[in-house]
Parts: sequence; C-alpha cells; structure tokens
Amino acid sequence: MANVKFKGFEKFAERLNKLEQSKIDQFSESAIKELAARLLRKVILRTPVGEYPNETGKKGGTLRRGWTGQKSSTSAGGFADNLTVRKEGGNYIIEIINPTEYASYVEFGHRTRNGKGWVEGRFMLTISEQELEQDAPRILENKLNKFLGELFNA
Repeated sequence: MANVKFKGFEKFAERLNKLEQSKIDQFSESAIKELAARLLRKVILRTPVGEYPNETGKKGGTLRRGWTGQKSSTSAGGFADNLTVRKEGGNYIIEIINPTEYASYVEFGHRTRNGKGWVEGRFMLTISEQELEQDAPRILENKLNKFLGELFNA
C-alpha cells in the first residue's frame, strides 16, 4: 500500500471552507451589476434620439437619458453600481426600466396619429437583452475564474 500525502488538497479544502456565504453574495451582486451595466450600455446606444428643427426649441435624447436618469449616456456602469439588487430565493434581481412615458411605444411600435398607419418598434431593450443572454456565460465564467483565482491563490 502506497503512502500518499494530500498536502495540496488539504490547503485547497481550508481555503474552500473560508469561502463564506457573504463572499458568495458579494460576488453574485457584483456579477449582476456588471451584467446590468452591460445591458444599459447596449440599450442606451441602441435607443434612438429624436431630431427636431432648431425653430421648435425641442431637444432630442429624452428617451435615451431615461435609461439612467442622468444627462450622460456614458454613465451606465456608475448608474448600475447604484441600482438595488434584490435576492429572491436563489435569484439576484435588478430591474432596468425607462420611465419615459412613450418608451414602450418606441420599443414595441405604435399606430400613427391618424390611426391608419403603423410605426415599427425599435426593440432596443429586447435586442440588447438577447445579445446579453448570448454573452453572459462567457462574462460570468471570466468573472468566476478571476474570483476563484484570487481566493485560491491568496
């Protein structure tokens, strides 16, 4: 019978035991905020900006600014960091909304004012969500590898 030492395994088990639920929650919240920031970046860039003649005094961009409630569309990451994360069961949830009253009409389409025509939806949030769903496994895997690398190489 061979005598095998598990020194490396014992060290691994010690570090694994140090992994507290609070660190897992912290990692999960960080991951959901990163995904939210990426979604906001995508949807903000995809959101159309109205163009108006100078004499009307109207300025476009209200819908785009509505995603973050800020004047700058480059603040998606900072804004996402301040979003509230809810935990329901094993799920971490962040709600991304645009409170601009006409956002759903631009997203999904609407009838024209005379009711005889149809304006196609832009699906800026829908398409952005679909793209993020495809990217999410890679993003999360990289984030998890970094997290575990820091944990076990410390």
